[in-house]
Amino acid sequence: MQTTDKQNFLRAEAELVLEHARKAKAERIKDLGSPITLPGLALDLHIRDNYAWIAENTHVIRKLDLETGKTSQLFKGHTAPVTAIAFCDKIKGSGDEKLLISGSWDKTIKLWDVETKQVYSTTDAHSDFIKALLVIPSLNLLVSSSSDKIVRFWDLSLLEEGKPLRSAGSISAHTRPVESIAARTVSETSAILYTADTMGVIKVWQLDKEDGPAPRWKTTLKADLTHHRTKINEILYGNGQLWTASADETVQVYDDPPIERPPGTKAPPPIAHSTAVRSLLPLSLTPLAEPYLLTGSGDIIRAYDVSSPDAPELLGEVDGHWHDVTALRLWMRKTAVEGKEGKMKVEPWIVSASLDGTLRKWRLLELLTPGRQPGVEEKPKPAEAQDYARSKTEKTTNPYSISEEEERELAELLESD
Repeated sequence: MQTTDKQNFLRAEAELVLEHARKAKAERIKDLGSPITLPGLALDLHIRDNYAWIAENTHVIRKLDLETGKTSQLFKGHTAPVTAIAFCDKIKGSGDEKLLISGSWDKTIKLWDVETKQVYSTTDAHSDFIKALLVIPSLNLLVSSSSDKIVRFWDLSLLEEGKPLRSAGSISAHTRPVESIAARTVSETSAILYTADTMGVIKVWQLDKEDGPAPRWKTTLKADLTHHRTKINEILYGNGQLWTASADETVQVYDDPPIERPPGTKAPPPIAHSTAVRSLLPLSLTPLAEPYLLTGSGDIIRAYDVSSPDAPELLGEVDGHWHDVTALRLWMRKTAVEGKEGKMKVEPWIVSASLDGTLRKWRLLELLTPGRQPGVEEKPKPAEAQDYARSKTEKTTNPYSISEEEERELAELLESD
C-alpha cells in the first residue's frame, strides 16, 4: 500500500511540474503567432478563404474570421465533441460546397446548410466515436471512420433534406480504431482508399462501384502497409505519394503506385522526430506545389526541404505552442492593397492548431527561412484585446462546455497511442 501511495505521489508531482512548465511557457509565448484563443479545442480544421472552420470539443462547429479572431457562425446540434468536418456540393457537380458535413462523439453524421446554419440531415452512422470524414467528389461518395473499427461509405449522389444518408457499403477488416483516411480517384467508378488505424496499420483498398438501382461500393484489399510501429495520426495523398505521420515519432512517404528504383537504391528514409508527430503538411500537395514539409511534433513546428527525398534538410523549428500541435493548414491570406481599390494581395501563411486551445498564424516564408524567429507581430490593438477578453468569457460561460469527466476522457484519447 505504501508503494502505491508513493507512486501516486510521484505521478502527481510530475504532473504539477509539467503544468507549471506549461503555464510559464504560455506566458512566454503569449504573443507568438498572433494567437486566437478558442473556447475549446480544435479537433479538426479547414481553411476556406479568410475563415477557419473548426470542429470543437465544445459540441459546435465554429466559422472564425482569421483576420479579426471573431466568430462569424456557430453550428449547434451535436450533443458531444465534434471530431471531423468536410464539405460537399448542395447542387451536384456545381462546386458550390454549400453543405457542411460533421462527425461527432455522439456517433452521428450531420449535414448543414452553410448559409442558413440549419441541419440538412442527421444519420446514425457508427456505434462509437466518429474519427474522420473524407469526401470524394467525383464519386459522390462520403467515407467515414470510427473508434468502432469500421469504415463506412455514404452515397452523396441524391441528398434528400431531412432524410439520413444512404449507406453504400463498409469495411470491417481493422482490429483497432481507424483514425485517418485518404484516397485517390482512378476513374468515375473506382478509387484507391487508404485507411489507417491506431495499431499503425495502413490498409490499401480498391473501390469499385457495383451496378444496381442504389450505388454500392465493392472493396478489395490490395496491401497492408506496416512501416509504422504504432498509431497513425494523419495521412495525406497526392502526386503519387502517401504521406504519413505517426506516434512512433516519424513521418514517412510511400510511393503508390510503386515506382521502380535504380539497383542498390532504397525508398526515402523516415523523417525522425523527438516525439510523436500529430500533424503534417507537405506543401507539394497544396496549390503552392513546393518541395517543403511542415510537421507538428509535440509543441514544435518544423520545416523541411524535401527536394532531395533521400536527404531531407531541416530548415528550422518554431517552439510556437505550449501543448501539442494537432493541425497545420495552408492559408492563402488575401489583403487589400493600400491605395489600389479592388486590388488584393495574396500571401501564403500557415495556421496551426494545438491542444493549448489556440490557433496561431505564421508567414510561410519565415517558417522556411533558417535563423529567423517567425510569428512576432504587433501587439493586439484595444479592440482585439476586447475580443480576446470576450472569448475568455465565452469559454467560462459556454453552455456547450464538456464535463470534467468528458475532458479527462478526451485528454486520454488525444494522448493515447
